[in-house]
Amino acid sequence: MTTSKLSQPLYRSLVQADMEAVDAVIANRLVSSVPLVGQVSTYIIAAGGKRLRPVLLLLMCGLLGYKGRDHHTMAAVVEFIHTATLLHDDVVDESTLRRGRPTANESFGNPASVLVGDFLYSRAFQMMVETQNMRVLATLAEATNVIAEGEVMQMMNMHDASLSPEAYLHVIESKTAKLFEASSRLAAILHNATPELEQACAAYGAALGTAFQLIDDVLDYAGNADEMGKNLGDDLREGKTTLPLICAMQTASAAEQALIRKAIEEGDVTQLAAISSTVRTSGALDASREMARAQAHKAMDALSIFPDSAYKAALLELPMLSLQRTS
Repeated sequence: MTTSKLSQPLYRSLVQADMEAVDAVIANRLVSSVPLVGQVSTYIIAAGGKRLRPVLLLLMCGLLGYKGRDHHTMAAVVEFIHTATLLHDDVVDESTLRRGRPTANESFGNPASVLVGDFLYSRAFQMMVETQNMRVLATLAEATNVIAEGEVMQMMNMHDASLSPEAYLHVIESKTAKLFEASSRLAAILHNATPELEQACAAYGAALGTAFQLIDDVLDYAGNADEMGKNLGDDLREGKTTLPLICAMQTASAAEQALIRKAIEEGDVTQLAAISSTVRTSGALDASREMARAQAHKAMDALSIFPDSAYKAALLELPMLSLQRTS
């Protein structure tokens, strides 16, 4: 992730050369005989982003001492899967802004975004097959299925102001954390690591992904639109009951609770300023950040099984940076 106020973090410097190789794989595998496929794919991938999932896979490979050649391809695969989910998400959510510029669906239309998302999924599976590793296929097949279930759960929960913290966490563990978990697990699979080490890698990824999404939801009420590169209040506009809203409704006054509930149920952002103020003053952001902090420490604890190294230091750095991010 980017931290605008810090020099390049350790984890970025460790995988810089590998990420250049991954970018080359991405560029090569985006080639299609259908021009619109390349245009839409390149548009969203060229927008940048944190590339955190491929970075995570590469760092885990370094931690394990992996010496093979499949890690660049698999890092590109997880980025393709992530990008496909973004294309589909933006259509479902009717989003207009991502990473500071119009979404692909805003620029090319919903049909092109959905179909190019399908192309990226299918291209990712073509690349998985090339590894000739059934565990790789099984892990990513399960991950994409769970992610799809998470998307459907989130859609079913839209405009539900009574959503519990447990139901909210189940959605983000499926929708977001699952691909973090798979990215970490893939490194262990490529390395033929022991089941114990593989589980430690997976636990780290799942906890990091959960912490990352928790902070993402906090920033929808506490962030800066220019830094975030998206419209603040989008979650509320879409009727999403995220943890900051759940926590706010537990401690706010009856009138404030009613205002938040009405906004969720109707997707009404006309009172966004008042709701954001309530979320801040109710202690909801602090409570949400505390839950993210617990997940960050859970991720760090999962690494205790590994000996000290530069890669371990970078992976220990990553959860703490996720708590500090502003975009």
